Amino acid sequence: MWDKERRNVTITENKSINPLLDKKDYFVLGIESSCDETAASVVRNDSKILSNVISSQFETHRPYGGVVPELAARAHVDKIDLIVEEAMRSAQINYNDLSAIAATGGPGLIGGVLVGTTFGKAMAFANNLPFIAVNHLEGHALTPRLTHHINFPYLLLLASGGHCQLLTVKGVGEYELLGSTIDDAIGEAFDKTAKLLGLGFPGGPALEKTALDGDGKRYNFPKPLAGRPGCDFSFSGLKTAVRYTVDNLPNLTKKNQADLAASFQETVVSILNDRCANAISIFQEKNGSNGIFVAAGGVAANMPIRNGLTSLASDYNMDFIAPPLNLCTDNAAMIAWAGLEKLKIGHCTNLDFAPRPRWSLNEL
Repeated sequence: MWDKERRNVTITENKSINPLLDKKDYFVLGIESSCDETAASVVRNDSKILSNVISSQFETHRPYGGVVPELAARAHVDKIDLIVEEAMRSAQINYNDLSAIAATGGPGLIGGVLVGTTFGKAMAFANNLPFIAVNHLEGHALTPRLTHHINFPYLLLLASGGHCQLLTVKGVGEYELLGSTIDDAIGEAFDKTAKLLGLGFPGGPALEKTALDGDGKRYNFPKPLAGRPGCDFSFSGLKTAVRYTVDNLPNLTKKNQADLAASFQETVVSILNDRCANAISIFQEKNGSNGIFVAAGGVAANMPIRNGLTSLASDYNMDFIAPPLNLCTDNAAMIAWAGLEKLKIGHCTNLDFAPRPRWSLNEL
């Protein structure tokens, strides 16, 4: 078993750090609490998700039109023990069957991250197991290896409520940043536009649903940075243009809502395709003419965005991959899998690890 005297030593050797890894099957419990989902999952080393339990807080935050950090942290405290218990019960294993416990260590709302990491460290200590702090973004970045068993390297669009980045994923902990947003994250732009249109919370899915009945050509919104070199994004100007348009309307009718949502969404798809085309060219120049293009993060659940990127990848003879919808949004299976990936190469975390509200992939 794990030597208690080594708990405060960060292991970096590329070898087995846990005798359980010598078994044919081994398991990692993952815990996710970086925003408004309390989640726990058990994943086996053969990519089998044995459990994936999520408790969302939509109703708690709906009256405020967005996530209230203090309320989110309280909800995590109330739910985390029950969610972890359910994940273990659904996986039909005991703690002595685990090889490690992984928890999101950041980035995210610090109150929620504190709850998850503290619980994870406590359970690891109590059960004499290694603890692994997982970067939330790395969880998203490695999910395609869980769902599609792809090899390194691959091109990644990581798009969520707090992030919008294009990266080359070279290996576990090895990321080359090609571009990122210079202002708002794409998910934030979706949520704020949905709130502006009175579509409710969570904003992204509500806007996508409303856009189904709209005319995406009615409003001609700006496409910041489109046509320029590089892979950076900008969504602030687009969001502002929607606000000005709404302010100048005599009435925000259902038809106007739908057309605004559709026009906004179509503009976003165009922006993404423009910036991602540059990233594909850079990636292929360094890694060959084909390859795999991946979209991950909550925004990757948007079907028009998926369809647009699928078409773009095809134009460049690349395969496009996006995880199943339930693994695009925040979940603990991706944290457990990232923990497994890190454990296999000998990376674990000191129990004095301090949760981080900001933690870029470059720092890995």
